[in-house]
Amino acid sequence: MHRESSSPVQPVTPADVIRVAIIEDDAGTRRSLRDIVESDSGCRCVGEFGGVAEALAGIPGVAPKVVLVDVNLPDGTGVDCVRQLAPTMPATEFVMLTLYQDGDILFDALAAGAHGYLIKPVRVDELLAAIHDVVEGGSPMSSMVARRIVRSFERHAPLKVAPLPKGQEIVELAPREREVLDLLAAGAMYKEVAKQLGVSRNTVITYIRRIYKKLHVHSRHHAVERYRRMQ
Repeated sequence: MHRESSSPVQPVTPADVIRVAIIEDDAGTRRSLRDIVESDSGCRCVGEFGGVAEALAGIPGVAPKVVLVDVNLPDGTGVDCVRQLAPTMPATEFVMLTLYQDGDILFDALAAGAHGYLIKPVRVDELLAAIHDVVEGGSPMSSMVARRIVRSFERHAPLKVAPLPKGQEIVELAPREREVLDLLAAGAMYKEVAKQLGVSRNTVITYIRRIYKKLHVHSRHHAVERYRRMQ
């Protein structure tokens, strides 16, 4: 299902296509997710995986921009999968798709490196919007999930960031990297950062990859939190 737009349709080039991988153990659900992804001309399904071991072995090789991850898998959890993949794939976004609304699973997934969390069943337009949103630097979440997070922040202190490795407490960031972090801290999405700096979105992603490496983090939230502490 394509989302309608009042603006003229721009041709999608291969470089613009969002590469999507799916981690889901149910074959029928996996086919449905693939069909939804393929129904959007701006997306392409590059891999389907039925379990943790299969995903860990295959995901890096297909280089997806977005990975849709089921929580309950036959040989582990989707959270375990994200926890192992996210540190080695800083340019990849992980979106959890699950029946579970358990708070512990939610926060474990976000701490592991997931940037989205949707409750099944997910509407076609909701899933496609989430894929595009997370690529642009957003954090798509079902409304009930967002509400749970807000309530948690009302009750608890901000998410703790692990200390830098010994001997690496002083981080040298280039001026442009600081500009990118300033914009991210202000809530800008990747496309907005690119526009502000007069560069392409891919260039922004390259800066962010360097920032993650220097700060020893693998999520936008942790990068911004560490940057604020540095200041």
